[in-house]
Amino acid sequence: MRPALLELLPGHPTLTDQVAAQLLSRIEDGALQADARLPTETQMSAQFGVSRTVVREAVSRLKSMGRLVSRQGSGVFVAPAHSARALAFDPSVLQSMDAVLQVVEVRRVLEGEVCALAAQRIDARKAQDMHQALDRLKLAVAQGHDGVEEDLAFHRSIARAADNPHFEHLLGFLEQYQRPAMRVTRANESMHQAFLSAVNREHEAMAAAITRGDSAAARRAAVRHMANAAQRIEQADPKTKRALRQLLGRPEPTRH
Repeated sequence: MRPALLELLPGHPTLTDQVAAQLLSRIEDGALQADARLPTETQMSAQFGVSRTVVREAVSRLKSMGRLVSRQGSGVFVAPAHSARALAFDPSVLQSMDAVLQVVEVRRVLEGEVCALAAQRIDARKAQDMHQALDRLKLAVAQGHDGVEEDLAFHRSIARAADNPHFEHLLGFLEQYQRPAMRVTRANESMHQAFLSAVNREHEAMAAAITRGDSAAARRAAVRHMANAAQRIEQADPKTKRALRQLLGRPEPTRH
């Protein structure tokens, strides 16, 4: 039995998410400049109205992103402007339909070239891995699952075939911003055989072009697939759009 759309929705942002987002916003808009010392945990706890544990977790997250640094005996500071930063999107990236579609657009550009390179560098082992990933996706859908993780794994298998680990890392990074919305839209697709058939044909076209080493056809197939993915989000039925609005924290449109 397939889960109801609303059962797929994640919870609202945690307090840690909110504090991390506010701190990052202050860094980005210059309110907290490079090399500025942050207030103490106690001060920020009072300022944000949260526990010191929440502040500590938020600061730790921004440290892992390379936006904050600790200095022994001195406290926590905004990282110097020239320091290396971890790749990160605005935490609010999933708060609007437009933002979700923009992430799909980034993937469309990226995956077109990834598929083209995979076609140029394909060999028997890579082709086998890719087709096995596609078979696992088909099986998951046939067994009544949403197939989101298998879908993403199929795309990662193509990235691996391109023989450039940075592509796989980039796609893996983007996955976190697509996974929640994909769960909702895949649930919608599962209730429409035409959608499922279209997605399957698009994946098959990508795999076939890569396997035969046709880089131009592989690029076209990947770009078409991602463009159609965006279209399926935009043209979702009313029930799915309501679920997506709840996922994105957007209110229902007012009816007059």
